[in-house]
Amino acid sequence: ETDDPSIYVRFPLRDEEGTCFLVWTTTPWTLPGNAALAVHPDFEYALVEQEGANGQPERLILAKDLLNVLQGPYEVVRTMPGRELVGRHYKPLFTFLPVEKDCCYVIAGDFVSTTEGTGIVHIAPAFGAEDLEIGKEHNLPILQTVDLQGAFVDAVTPWRGLFVKDADPLIIEELDERGLMYHVATYRHVYPFCWRCDTPLLYYAKTSWFIETTRVRDNLLANNDKINWYPEHIKHGRFGNWLETNVDWALGRERYWGTPLPIWVCDSCGKQECIGSVEELEKRQAASGQRRGVVAGPDPETLDLHRPYIDEVTFKCRECNGTMRRVPEVIDCWFDSGAMPVAQWHYPFENREMFKSQFPADYICEAVDQTRGWFYSLHAISTLLFDEPCFLNCVCLGLVLDGEGYKMSKSRGNVVDPWEVLNAHGADALRWYLFTATPPGNDRRFSVDLVGEVVRQFLLTLWNTYSFFVTYANIDGWTPLKEGAKGAEGDVSPLDRWILSELHILVKRVTTALETYDVTGAARPIAAFVDDLSKWYVRRSRRRFWKSEEDADKLAAYQTLYECLVTVAKLLAPFMPFIAEELYQNLVRSVDETAPGSVHHCDFPLADESLIDEELVRDTRLVMRVVSLGHGARNRAGIKVRQPLAQALVKTREAAEVESLRRLAYQVVDELNVKELVFLEEASQVADYQLSLVPGLLGKKYGALFPRIRAAVAGMDAAATVELARRLQAGQSVEVVADDQTVTLLPEEVEVRLNAKEGYTVAEEAGYLVAVTTQLSEDLVREGLAREVVRRIQIMRKEADFRIEDHITTYYRADLPLREVLTEYGDYIKQETLSTALIEAEAPAEAYAQTLEIDGQSITLAVRRN
Repeated sequence: ETDDPSIYVRFPLRDEEGTCFLVWTTTPWTLPGNAALAVHPDFEYALVEQEGANGQPERLILAKDLLNVLQGPYEVVRTMPGRELVGRHYKPLFTFLPVEKDCCYVIAGDFVSTTEGTGIVHIAPAFGAEDLEIGKEHNLPILQTVDLQGAFVDAVTPWRGLFVKDADPLIIEELDERGLMYHVATYRHVYPFCWRCDTPLLYYAKTSWFIETTRVRDNLLANNDKINWYPEHIKHGRFGNWLETNVDWALGRERYWGTPLPIWVCDSCGKQECIGSVEELEKRQAASGQRRGVVAGPDPETLDLHRPYIDEVTFKCRECNGTMRRVPEVIDCWFDSGAMPVAQWHYPFENREMFKSQFPADYICEAVDQTRGWFYSLHAISTLLFDEPCFLNCVCLGLVLDGEGYKMSKSRGNVVDPWEVLNAHGADALRWYLFTATPPGNDRRFSVDLVGEVVRQFLLTLWNTYSFFVTYANIDGWTPLKEGAKGAEGDVSPLDRWILSELHILVKRVTTALETYDVTGAARPIAAFVDDLSKWYVRRSRRRFWKSEEDADKLAAYQTLYECLVTVAKLLAPFMPFIAEELYQNLVRSVDETAPGSVHHCDFPLADESLIDEELVRDTRLVMRVVSLGHGARNRAGIKVRQPLAQALVKTREAAEVESLRRLAYQVVDELNVKELVFLEEASQVADYQLSLVPGLLGKKYGALFPRIRAAVAGMDAAATVELARRLQAGQSVEVVADDQTVTLLPEEVEVRLNAKEGYTVAEEAGYLVAVTTQLSEDLVREGLAREVVRRIQIMRKEADFRIEDHITTYYRADLPLREVLTEYGDYIKQETLSTALIEAEAPAEAYAQTLEIDGQSITLAVRRN
């Protein structure tokens, strides 16, 4: 952002004395190059009269919608559409340069807006790309009042040799003295500055060499239709629009370094010739009697194609026998980058078959700003040479922003050093964040903390699951079956069948997404699967791994979890190569020396359709949803999961889902720690609906009728309230009668609340409702205390640094009620804590002991490793 003069200037009409066009600009230095003014043909303009600076009345013309820029009182004389102003001439502000073309008149332009200024735009074709195009369209003169150093030319006598930005205040002073300055202020706006020296850039019209790409615009558009763009909207959006408005490619650059433009011009007759190869150039030299190696460069036997050596290469003109000399320009470096596919193979002079086998490219990837850079140069050159697309698939990347969502800038000091992220969290975490934070085409925030979230949410979950498996597999000395989960003996548990189904569905999803270059759509499902694997499969299988006997069920659990982890490692390999390799080496190579040496040498996983049970997957996902709602209901009542409850009551969205839940009811009962699962016919059995109208919406919509509508809704009986609530939750509008008027209420205009009846707590979402009972019997309380004792012993095991597999002896002293609980639930407590004995006695000196309070009762616990 920078501050520039904001000036309003009078442009006097040539045929109407005392009347001026009022024009706004932030670049006073361009006014000596003014050639026209532009108005919008359809906007309404006003002729106003007010007292001028000299005390005499003056008349000004500007857009009617922008009269607020006027200083002091005014009177609108008349209004007219912009098209009535087109063609009217005005007096030039300056006449430093001779003009041979008609100029200083009003033209029509759809680009004129009324967001700021006066609705009349000053046109200086020498100092703006759009202005230049307008100048060409209307045959306006290009008044080049500025030289290449950014200073006024000698013809601009008052400010000759002065840098144009430094001349701004002098120009303003001059116009003010002549009575042409209406108002001066300061305007803060975004303006381009040189990134090297931090000085303002000047737009400057110059002659150059062009490739006439406008002649192949239709071919460019047709070839674009053959490309798959990711995101898809780039094809006919940003890139397609760029092709639609394609202009000729300015190929020449007045620089020293770069590929010399291979055009020679005769210094006698002006004939132009483009040389197509080194061989052709050498032949022209030889035909002109110039020996190869003359001015060749450092190596006298090799022709150096770079400046300054190439500039000294001349040859005879075929037309007049004059001398052909190379033009001074070099080629736009974007042409170099776009020529890469042919240049890398020295095509067409060598490697023709190799080039044909590799063209067009299957895939390229770059930032979205390359739609006007590399993507375009590749596409344009390929279309010009072969009338084919250069690439078949293109992934566009959005900008990487700072942690707060701002564009990174050294001057702002908000550049995130990637090495800080790498050192803090590693390369894999950085890669995973970039893949999963948002689809590649979107801008994304980036910081050490944001990448850290990836570590906490995904990597730690994956690593903890892997560590759990390794720990118990090592304890039991388990080794994998070569035939995989299919080779497990006995009946496969629903839990194993479910996770294997999810695994192979995951393989299909990841494969499909990667085949369509949807990297985010491939990575996110892996994270979701690992979450389910950890928080559902492993948690529900813990007892299978804990138990001492190695039965078929335990072995199946090992094999299933192993297969999941190995497959995840292979799926992760393109995304997180280092962690995937670590998992693979320990899980696979450590037990099978014949396996490929690296995960990156393995075939990508293939889905086994025979292991996918769609019905079981649907059923289990429904169970997980119900359990999640059940936990939400418990949280609302502040009841911990360790405390058993009598019932969980469920209302499904579809009647058929009841049977799905019946098949896996034991999982719901176990996860929610309830004694019974009950299915509800109506939500009203456990809760009452409350409808609250949104005043901000309905008050505006119905005005004075709103209080009566609210009263009508509040006065409905329970059945009517339930019916309205159902329809609103389904996204339907409802009708209500208030004062004999029928009004329509939309879902967003009514808040539907569910209030649990006494003895219940409820949670609902998307048509599903789960309630749990809150009344606790003596038996439930005692069982809850037993579970709390187990939790405390498990914590003490960890604090005492016991190994997971260590068996212990537990000692206790407790108040009477707790003592009875430990007696009643002694076997359960021993089983859950690997206690071989639960002894009511003073602890020996070597035991780890603590005195605790559980539910207001004192208990001393001690644990000793056997």
